[in-house]
Amino acid sequence: MLRFALCVAGIYACFLTWGVIQERVSTTPYGSEENPKKFRFFIVLNTIQSLIAALVAFIYIKVTGRHLNISSTPTSLYLKYAQVALFNCIGSPFGYAALRHIDYPTMILGKSCKLVPVMFMNVLVYRRRFPLHKYICVFLITVGVSMFMLYHRTEGGSKAASTNSMWGLFLLCTNLAIDGLTNATQDQIFHKYPSHGSGQHMMFFMNVFGSIFSATYLLIHPYNNELWQAIEFFSEYPAVIRDVLLFGLCGAVGQCFIFYTLYKYGSLRLVTVTVTRKLFTMLISVFWFNHVLSFGQWAGVTLVFSGKIKDLKQKKTNYNSNSTFYFHFLQLLDWKPISRSKKMPRQRSNTILYQYWSAQEQ
Repeated sequence: MLRFALCVAGIYACFLTWGVIQERVSTTPYGSEENPKKFRFFIVLNTIQSLIAALVAFIYIKVTGRHLNISSTPTSLYLKYAQVALFNCIGSPFGYAALRHIDYPTMILGKSCKLVPVMFMNVLVYRRRFPLHKYICVFLITVGVSMFMLYHRTEGGSKAASTNSMWGLFLLCTNLAIDGLTNATQDQIFHKYPSHGSGQHMMFFMNVFGSIFSATYLLIHPYNNELWQAIEFFSEYPAVIRDVLLFGLCGAVGQCFIFYTLYKYGSLRLVTVTVTRKLFTMLISVFWFNHVLSFGQWAGVTLVFSGKIKDLKQKKTNYNSNSTFYFHFLQLLDWKPISRSKKMPRQRSNTILYQYWSAQEQ
């Protein structure tokens, strides 16, 4: 019980800190009151985050006794990893751009609704179908988000403020749509490459390719001075260096806690922790940065997390109906040998792992 408490504490500490730092870096000014300046170099931020995550993933793979198997990995799988990384590099700036027009709680609530675009992209692009309870959850989440935006307080109720908020919502929806395509592609990888794809390898290669793409953009784009402007910002406001490094480290180490919790205690407990973590992230943002929510917005938040809890309860039902569920994850992680009689198709176990493991967290 103590070990599980430490896992929960690790996940909460990493991702709650990650959320606070993300909001600080992306929305609050650095420097004195006479000369405040906001950090606007989010491709640089993504590059640093990807580099740290790739390093931590490599260490995690080595510590757990796994291998990268670079020579035996098909070229087509590397291309898929690169595709996922490219989608991630394209989608992330839309999320940060949205924060210029909407507040952080709105962003967190939107990110909590990733189930909606993931299902939409799976149905639209890969022609997959889902059980009825998934569509009910999506309905509750959609209504909740609609209420949250409908009752959103715009400063002075002005038309300009409302338009600004709608533009931020459009950017957030674009980010979520690309995230949905990213996650649907990751699901396809686990289905198509059952003997090669795994969460740890996905984390490593996706961040390696992401680092290459974003670093290349920063270095060779003829009309882009973001790298040099970021370096000047770091030298002028050194406090941001600490925040950026801690931001990347918290996200990467948090993923390691997620893998360990999954291995030791199973997916059901992990999902319970991550769902409540998102709720606490939102509450901390509201009270730490003095955001004000209306009664209608709190009702919308309640609907969103009600949909997520309903989905969690259905997962619990499915969990209890499958007595070998725990062994599937042990097989996937390759930390202990599992007898052949207790194995399930690797495609399914990989897909289940991804659904519970998905940065996103980031």
